[in-house]
Amino acid sequence: MCGITGWYSFNDNNINYDILKKMNDSLYHRGPNYGEVKTYKSVGLGHRRLSIIDLSSNANQPMTTNDKNYTIIYNGEIYNFVDIKNKLRAIGFRFSTNSDTEVVLKAFEAYGESCFKMFNGMFAIAIYDAKKDKLIISRDQYGIKPLYFYKDSDKLLFASEIKAIKLFPNINLTLNNQSLSEFIWYGNSLGNRTIYKEILQIEPGTYLSVSKKDFTSTKYFDINKTPQLKKTEKEATNEIKVLLEDAIKRHLVSDVQVGVLLSGGIDSSAITAFASKHYKGKLNTYSIAFDFEKGVNELALARKVAEKFKTNHHEIKITGSDLVNVLEKLAESHDQPFADAANIPLYLITGKLNNEVKVLLQGDGGDEFFGGYSRYNTLSKLNKWKILAKFFKPFNFIKFNSTKILRLQRFLEAISTKEPYLRNALLLTMESKFSNPSQVLNENFKQNIENCDPFLDYKEKYKSYNTDLSDTQSLFYTDTQIILKNTFLEKVDKSTMANSIEVRVPFLDKDLTTYLLGLDSQLKIKNGVQKYLLKKVLDGIIPDEILYGKKKGFGVPYGYWLKTSLKEYFLEQINTESVKNIIDYRNVIKMFEKHVNNKNNYDFLLWKVLMLAIWINKNNYTSFKALGR
Repeated sequence: MCGITGWYSFNDNNINYDILKKMNDSLYHRGPNYGEVKTYKSVGLGHRRLSIIDLSSNANQPMTTNDKNYTIIYNGEIYNFVDIKNKLRAIGFRFSTNSDTEVVLKAFEAYGESCFKMFNGMFAIAIYDAKKDKLIISRDQYGIKPLYFYKDSDKLLFASEIKAIKLFPNINLTLNNQSLSEFIWYGNSLGNRTIYKEILQIEPGTYLSVSKKDFTSTKYFDINKTPQLKKTEKEATNEIKVLLEDAIKRHLVSDVQVGVLLSGGIDSSAITAFASKHYKGKLNTYSIAFDFEKGVNELALARKVAEKFKTNHHEIKITGSDLVNVLEKLAESHDQPFADAANIPLYLITGKLNNEVKVLLQGDGGDEFFGGYSRYNTLSKLNKWKILAKFFKPFNFIKFNSTKILRLQRFLEAISTKEPYLRNALLLTMESKFSNPSQVLNENFKQNIENCDPFLDYKEKYKSYNTDLSDTQSLFYTDTQIILKNTFLEKVDKSTMANSIEVRVPFLDKDLTTYLLGLDSQLKIKNGVQKYLLKKVLDGIIPDEILYGKKKGFGVPYGYWLKTSLKEYFLEQINTESVKNIIDYRNVIKMFEKHVNNKNNYDFLLWKVLMLAIWINKNNYTSFKALGR
């Protein structure tokens, strides 16, 4: 796992080594073991290394082929690199390292851009072809690893994090109103957008081809072309078990210690079960207790799993006492407003583990591919819910203060929406017309986002789906492309790499997910049981108490913090000229007072205001109004 940055000049201007080095050094936390920058006539490449596979200096990057034609910088892991290496050896390639980096480089040398389809892993890759003076930049198919770029008439800049691009002198950045609209609704931007209009993300499953004559974007992975499978329940159960075990086994490849974040839930217990079977040595597992759980945690269940699989188990106590410092650090890590507060415990956890382990396996993706959300079952009872929505409709004009009634209003509004893309978007946001999230913006910015559609990404995804795709299958496809990438994977990467920890997600293994996407969605949630197939796979492997018991879990209590430990900090952050240029200060204060006095619950909306305010203030914008136009 690493950080990469680069610069391609379209007009033969010499690459400034000092500028590129400064950009590269800003990613030190992503790769504290080694850093190097190399410049060529029209290209500069920088790399920060977190050494995981082949710890020798021979595996440092940028790495160049023997003929000096191809040079690579790469962030990620390719879990099937040994298989690819054997294929390359069979056609005459020789290797001087044991790294997956060299395999990726020589796979590109052998197969060109088609090699990206061969990789089972997480990656952000840049390869420079000196003969053609061409740069190829690619990202893994689900967007596990981040990759951003900025392009103008003179240059293309790219990096693992936005902060590196922003260090380039004299680039003009303006606010992306579409992203602001999406942030107000979801807590993050969607699609390939960032909060800056001029900085974009490379889409998952895509590569850019960059030269002085050409700039093209090509998809090498299209979820709509996933082969559909006809499997019986028994066949699917048996085959998934093999695929899941193989996936977890692959994700253990490492020359440093690997651990598992064991929450006591189904996904992390499954990872622990199979990882402990294949890990060479005693597997480290880590369970966390927070002082803000209000007594609800899964330590006892996690302990039971650890004992069953004989892991080297650690229970770590984490406090949220220094919240202001944590929020400031996370704002720096994300580089743009981001409001999923689950990044806080992840940041705190990995901050505690920095000297013990470099690699952690974690359960993200299990819900999106196996059907872990109640909304998958909701769609199978659509007509019943629509009847209830009709009954409730006369009460919609009433303004309720009850959180439960407001939640029901939001849900019924979503479920009764005719357009599938809009219905599913509304099911995936905590906002609705009843909460009116734009109320936190002042009139100028309300006008700025008036013509922005916060549901645009959902609309575009649904346009691409085959017309015979079921509602439930469409939701599976949408979750893997939107909420997984923009919220959960962003949360995991930025909060853990801030502490130089590599987190791997075995449930996003390429072979496993291709199979699951091809299955009939109803098999995964049969009889209204969430994760039905996964539970069948794990029956007899992990304890029934975990498999069939009610998940306890806990939510990060940001609503409570806003009333208590973060109260003064919230007021301080929103009371600056820069922030007042975008928010409706008076209205936000009224909402805050109601929230603090328990007269209404605006927790997530106010949390988003705080995250936006921190970002504005940290970037020292004196006139946000100018950026918005």
